[in-house]
Amino acid sequence: MDLSLYIMCGIIAYLGNKKAFPILINGLKKLEYRGYDSAGVCVRNDGEFMVAKKKGKVAELEKEFLKEYGVCSLDGKNCETRRDLIEVAGNMGIAHTRWATHGEPNEINAHPHLDCKKEIAVIHNGIMENYNSIKKILEKEGHIFSSNTDTEVIAHLIEKFYTGRNLEEAVINSLKLIEGAFALGIMSKKENKIIVARRGSPVVLGIGEDENIVASDAVAVLPHTRRVIYLNDNEMVVLTNNNYVIKNLDGRNLEKSVDEIKWAAEEIEKQGYKHFMLKEIFEQPKAVANTLRGRINQDMNIKLSIDINFELIKRIVIVACGTSWHSALIGKHLIEKIAEFPVEVDYASEFRYRNPIISSEDLILVISQSGETADTLAALREAKEKGAKTLGIVNVVGSTIAREADSGIYLHAGPEIGVAATKAFSCQVIALILFALFLSQKKGRSVDKEFINELLSLPEKIEQTINNCGPVVALAKKFKDSKNFLYLGRGINFPVALEGALKLKEISYIHAEGYPAAEMKHGPIALVDGDMPVVFLATKDHTYNKILSNMEEIKARGGEIIALVNEADNDINNLARNVIVVPKCREEFMPIINNIPLQILAYCIADLKGFDVDKPKNLAKSVTVE
Repeated sequence: MDLSLYIMCGIIAYLGNKKAFPILINGLKKLEYRGYDSAGVCVRNDGEFMVAKKKGKVAELEKEFLKEYGVCSLDGKNCETRRDLIEVAGNMGIAHTRWATHGEPNEINAHPHLDCKKEIAVIHNGIMENYNSIKKILEKEGHIFSSNTDTEVIAHLIEKFYTGRNLEEAVINSLKLIEGAFALGIMSKKENKIIVARRGSPVVLGIGEDENIVASDAVAVLPHTRRVIYLNDNEMVVLTNNNYVIKNLDGRNLEKSVDEIKWAAEEIEKQGYKHFMLKEIFEQPKAVANTLRGRINQDMNIKLSIDINFELIKRIVIVACGTSWHSALIGKHLIEKIAEFPVEVDYASEFRYRNPIISSEDLILVISQSGETADTLAALREAKEKGAKTLGIVNVVGSTIAREADSGIYLHAGPEIGVAATKAFSCQVIALILFALFLSQKKGRSVDKEFINELLSLPEKIEQTINNCGPVVALAKKFKDSKNFLYLGRGINFPVALEGALKLKEISYIHAEGYPAAEMKHGPIALVDGDMPVVFLATKDHTYNKILSNMEEIKARGGEIIALVNEADNDINNLARNVIVVPKCREEFMPIINNIPLQILAYCIADLKGFDVDKPKNLAKSVTVE
């Protein structure tokens, strides 16, 4: 089974003493970062299903449900139509927000999916790999399908085994035949219970007072309870009135400990900001301070809870995807420079397919904000199978990577809702700096107190950087209609160029590429003209004079230069008309400081173009599909 084939949808299920619809719809809104091609909801009311599905975002689904059933709006008003259903006495239901794989985004393919008798409702986060073969068998048995999804097959498969009396048994029998990854929410008209099962895709159970809620992410649970249980693979939870039971997929009862969510509900609200992304950019001073907190003692020594014998480790391989891969490239620079330890960096999506040579002398360091990134998780599992030690750098407490890695470093950045990563990147780099110092310490090296002091002052310097980014807004207005951008950096700033280009692509849909500055002579310089802005990371480090030469080459060809520089850099003024000034800092800290104006530039361009910054098209926050 290929556990990289997860889908990035969001699911939520509720059974309790309150009206289900407002809880489900508000939960979907918090899960919408996982996918927003279409959405659907099913409320069980007095033995009947109330189902609505809609293409587009959750707000459209909410309108559709209210229009269809005339229920109270979420503020309790506008309850005039269909008086018999105002109460929507349904205190149980399931809902889904979709990132499409099988079947185009439309109402027919939206979840939940029903069986032939319209008595079983199913929502699904994952991919059923053998759906086509099972579908053919079911069709021969007379089942009729209305969608192009793999999920509808699951509803009909459960129908095949369901006698109307034991939904749990029918689900278990069905899951024995399903190949692939899933988080499933299942209801029947005939039973007052909800079953949620997991293999691969994340599931968290929230335990409330006379109510329980299950979702893909704790953000949908937190408004109701802080007490949670994280399900592992091949486990399911059966919700009944005021009760829950956790079982394995053979039906055996399990005892699991209850965890507590530490962050506050306010952290998943915009708090007056126009977008979550902007809020999270501004949260970086606090987030970085939280990553540092408690990890440097009075003697300037690094305190990390890493239980690995580094005398047995000969090589570190960092594995990640997307923004986390860019932080991994920075980590290679940091670890090799500070700890003098050999490091390789791999895309998680390519790692397994190269048959990597891994042994017990290797440490596989995986980085994932969510702790659920499918390719990264699969790489972690392969590394463990081959005997390597593993270390995870993740943000989400209780995530699968956090639970399965031998040791880990939590970012403590707080929830990141915007699809484009911002504060997670900064905190990942901080965690890698701490890890590099920790390794150096393990080698018996003395502490560089000046280095540590400047590290501790970084939150203040980040605050200063954000406050001085006013000129970036003007540059965004000037270049928002550009069709292409080029981002260039050298050394530790090269990954920052990659990250800056990625942010612009993700949210403004402008084509952008990041390159090592010297490499632009080997091809990209052919594209340079007055219509292509070229962003140079030109802060002063040991590559500074080389960067100046590269800027001369662009200027000679009529390129429009945007230069990121330190204060009082008179050399740059002769080369660039567009300048962004950032505070001077140590070379090791430049990726954090230099990246912030690039985040703000991408944000401002996307906002000026009128795009939904928090929900860029075709993307989802937690990338759980290959």
